[in-house]
Amino acid sequence: MKPRTLSLALAASVLAGPAPADMPYAGQQARAIKALSDDDIAALRKGEGMGVAKAAELNGYPGPAHVLVLAAQLGLTDSQQGNVQTIFGRMSAAAKPLGAKLIAQEQALDQLFAKSEITPDRLAAATAAIAKLQGRLRSVHLAAHLETRALLTADQLARYQQLRGYSDPQAPAAHHHHG
Repeated sequence: MKPRTLSLALAASVLAGPAPADMPYAGQQARAIKALSDDDIAALRKGEGMGVAKAAELNGYPGPAHVLVLAAQLGLTDSQQGNVQTIFGRMSAAAKPLGAKLIAQEQALDQLFAKSEITPDRLAAATAAIAKLQGRLRSVHLAAHLETRALLTADQLARYQQLRGYSDPQAPAAHHHHG
């Protein structure tokens, strides 16, 4: 490229402004809590997992909410369905207050930055508190997956994997052992 053409191309790109890929957070500065979207806040308040139990879900440990949605296709007995509902209720009851606390902690951290009151010690304390809550919330969801799996038969587990798109529908059912 000739020097004059290169200069014109560079000038045009500078005048055009930054590319959208250079501004992934544009618009998020107006959020009430910068680190959480409205959807994140709503999900935390409802006790939803938001992907925190993928280690279980994607390794053959179904979540109670998904099992309840697929109850008919999985052929759950009334007893199984009742037990999974109990697990879900217990998980939800534990997750909702943890989610509310997590929202409050994220809001407190956000405010420390917004008011320019952040210090290294406050940062360490706030992020440690958030991490502890995230760990507790994740444990609640993972424990529910563990309990749910123990209630299902090997055929139900294989069917769940197929219905969720995790396995080949033509593959024979794997034999899972419950402990």
